[in-house]
Amino acid sequence: MKKYDVLVIGSGPAGEKGAIQAAKLKRRVAVIEKQPLIGGAGLQTGTIPSKTLRETALYLYGMKQRAIYGFHCILGKNVKFQELMHRKDTVVHRQMEVIIDQFTRNDVEIIYGEASFEDAHTLAVRDRQGRVENYQADVILIAVGGRPNRPSEVPFGEPTVYDSDTILQIDTIPSTLTIIGGGVIGCEYASIFSCLGTEVTVVEKQDRLLTFADEEIVNSLSYWMRQSGVVLRLGEEMERIEVEHTGRVVTHLKSGKQVVSEKLLFTLGRSANTESLNLEKIGVKVGKRGRVEVDHEYRTSVPNIFAAGDVIGTPGLASTSQEQGRLSMCAALMQECPVSGPSNILPYGIYTIPEISMVGETEESLTKQGIPYEVGQAFFNEVARGQIIGDIYGMLKLLFHRENRKLLGVHIIGERSTELIHIGQAVLSFNGTIDYFVNTVFNYPTLSDAYKVAALNGVNRL
Repeated sequence: MKKYDVLVIGSGPAGEKGAIQAAKLKRRVAVIEKQPLIGGAGLQTGTIPSKTLRETALYLYGMKQRAIYGFHCILGKNVKFQELMHRKDTVVHRQMEVIIDQFTRNDVEIIYGEASFEDAHTLAVRDRQGRVENYQADVILIAVGGRPNRPSEVPFGEPTVYDSDTILQIDTIPSTLTIIGGGVIGCEYASIFSCLGTEVTVVEKQDRLLTFADEEIVNSLSYWMRQSGVVLRLGEEMERIEVEHTGRVVTHLKSGKQVVSEKLLFTLGRSANTESLNLEKIGVKVGKRGRVEVDHEYRTSVPNIFAAGDVIGTPGLASTSQEQGRLSMCAALMQECPVSGPSNILPYGIYTIPEISMVGETEESLTKQGIPYEVGQAFFNEVARGQIIGDIYGMLKLLFHRENRKLLGVHIIGERSTELIHIGQAVLSFNGTIDYFVNTVFNYPTLSDAYKVAALNGVNRL
C-alpha cells in the first residue's frame, strides 16, 4: 500500500490548485483521475471548449466586428460542426501540457483510475484493466466535479437531444435549436449558435434571464440576443419533450405552446460526481444532487477530508474552484495563506455575445438591504476606444454608497467585460470609493477609461 501526505481525487481546477498548494507546502501529493485525460470538465467538456468555440464563432461572424452583433456569419449548409472545433483541440492539448508540467515541477504524482473510500484515510483505486490498489493519506481532497443534470423525463437517448457535455459532439450546425434553461450555459450556447446562423428558442421558467445578475444589464443582453434572432420564451416551463419519427423535437410547454426544432439542448442544473466514492461508508454528509456538505474551510463532516469545486455546488466557476482547492489545503495543513475577500467580491464572467461580467452588489440586492446608493454609467460610444473597436453598444455601470461614496458593485456588458471587471474588483477589495476612479489616470484610448467616465457621471448625480 502506497502512502502519501495528501491525496486529491480529480484533476479539474479545484484538484489541480489544491494539489499544487499542498506540494508547495512540502507534502507528498498524488492526484487520482478516473478519465484518461486530465483537466476535468472545465478543460475537456466545459469552460475551455465552449469559450474556444465562441471565439471561432465570433471570428466567422465577421472578423470580430463588434458593432454588428445582430448579423449572422454565412456558412455553408453542410459545414461540419467538428470543423469549427479544430481550434478547441489545440487549446485543450496545450492546456493539458501546462497542467502536467506544473504537476511534474511540483513532484505531484498522477494516478489513473476510479477511487472509492475504504476508510477515512484509505482509497481503493481501480484502473482500466480492473486492477485495484489501495492508497493512504493523512488528508484527502474530494474534487471530482459535476455533470449536467439528466432527468428521466428528458429523452437523452435520442440523437437529437443533448446536454451541455454532449452538445460539443453534434455533427452539423442545426437550422433550429431549442434550449431549455436560460441560465449561464443556456445563454452562452444560445448566443454561439445564433451567431452561427441557427434559429434559437430559449425556454426559461423565470420572467427574465440570469436572475442573479443586474436587471438593466440582462435587459440589454436580452435585447441583443433578440436582435440576433433568438426567441426568448420567458415565464414558460417545459411539460414534456417528444421526438417525432422524422427526428424533429417538439417541446410541449405547460402553457399549451409547442416549440418545434431540429435539435434540443437541456441545460437545467448539475449534479455532483459522488456516487462511486462510497461516502456513506465513512460518514461524509451529502446533500441535494450528491453535493458534499462543507464548512467555511471546505472541511467535510469527516475532519481530514475536504471538498472543493463543483462537487460542493455554487458558484461552480472554474476561478472559484481553483481558489477553494487552494484554501482547503491551507486549512488542512495548518498553514497561514492569504484569505480571499468576502464572497460578494468574486467576479462573474458570462461569455454570451456580447459578454457580461459583474462583481459585488446589484441594484436589486442593495434595494432589499435598504442601502442608499447611486449609479454611474459609461456607454462605450462615449469612450474613444469603444468607437475604435466598433463596440458602440457596451456599457459600464458603477454602484456606490450615496453617503460615504464607497464602491458597492460593478456591472459591464460589451467587449472585454470579463477582463475589465478586475479593475472594479480590486477597488472593492480594499473598500475604495468612487473617487478612486475620478482621481486615477487611465491610458487613452482604452476601454478602462470608461471607469472614469462612469465615476464622473455618478458624482454628478450627488
